[in-house]
Amino acid sequence: MSILEMKVPSPGESITEVEIAEWLVEDGDYVEKDQTIAEVDSDKATLELPAEQAGTITLKAEIGDVVAVGQVVCLIDTSAAKPAGSSSSQSKETKEDKIPDPSPASKSTPNPKPSSTYASGHPSVSAKKLMDENKIDSDYVDGSGRDGRITKQDVVEALDNNGYEGDRFSKTKKMSMLRRKIASRLVSVKNETAMLTTFNEVDMLPIMNLRNNYKVEFKEKYKVGLGFMSFFTKACTIALEEFDSVNSMIDGDHVVSFNYKDVGIAVSTPKGLMVPVLRNAEEMNLLQIEATIKDLAIKARDGKISLDEITGGTFTITNGGVFGSMLSTPIINPPQSAILGMHNIVERPVAIDGKVEIRPIMYVALSYDHRIIDGKDSVGFLVKVKEVLENPEELIFNGKDPKEILFNY
Repeated sequence: MSILEMKVPSPGESITEVEIAEWLVEDGDYVEKDQTIAEVDSDKATLELPAEQAGTITLKAEIGDVVAVGQVVCLIDTSAAKPAGSSSSQSKETKEDKIPDPSPASKSTPNPKPSSTYASGHPSVSAKKLMDENKIDSDYVDGSGRDGRITKQDVVEALDNNGYEGDRFSKTKKMSMLRRKIASRLVSVKNETAMLTTFNEVDMLPIMNLRNNYKVEFKEKYKVGLGFMSFFTKACTIALEEFDSVNSMIDGDHVVSFNYKDVGIAVSTPKGLMVPVLRNAEEMNLLQIEATIKDLAIKARDGKISLDEITGGTFTITNGGVFGSMLSTPIINPPQSAILGMHNIVERPVAIDGKVEIRPIMYVALSYDHRIIDGKDSVGFLVKVKEVLENPEELIFNGKDPKEILFNY
């Protein structure tokens, strides 16, 4: 017998422990080399754990266990023969979907409520059966499987941990390592920075006219949408060039300023907020910005993003407008010193050349660390962003025909 000890690899510098988020195989399964056997959560991202060799697996850690980097989490018997007629081991979610529960109890017990499609997550066959038998709605079960899939184990844990009283429900769940880290960082920002927020409003009509004129042709040619985020990112990189204190951070008793603009774009994912980073955003055109944001957002939501892709930003943009937010005070993403908050676009009466007109207005907010960014620079930065967005032909396209620029990338 030849036994391989699989240890938790280091996900990145400064990370000393991870949490077992999901085992994708069961104890005793035969696994192939490089098959994904588990998902682990660090305080920054969800990572996949591949089998180092083929063989029969023995699990040494449970879902939810916090394990140190370098700790043994499973054993693989590499001398075990591959089961006859099996091309590869199935994940436990796949098995649950394909193999119905054959127990007599499940056959004889009628469903207390009609079968339905659950809005929150997609339960496996055995998970749905157990939910129906116990009258549990999917809103009260947190899916731990891929893409939020509800497994049978999730339902069992819900029954063990949650309180059910007739039609009244409550639920208790352990915060993920990522969520705990987010909570800790947000509290530290409030306690350790002199955070203030300044506001302004942007007339979005020029940007909306540009998008309406070119977005269909742009998407047909490049297979990516022409969104507001690319214009805001470009406006921020232009403003950061003029107000370098906003593109700085504190390191002990020193202020570190950067000649590059690595812009983080906040993305909401099933596991919490992540901030993928656009490297050297100042060198990107609108197409490159849109394509990179799309690629990073998909990776973040699918749990495929790397640590390098979510670290090292110098400035962040967050868009609460997609959720309907009118106004907010975004919290700085440490160790950065400023963050721009976008909000929804609402038609409002405004004074234009002495006359009242209805214009699509967006409120924007800049939260900043007053320890290194003075009020003059924070206000000036936001005014510059407003100026660029309200004069895109001049300040983004440098006075050239936008169509000539957009369709010659």
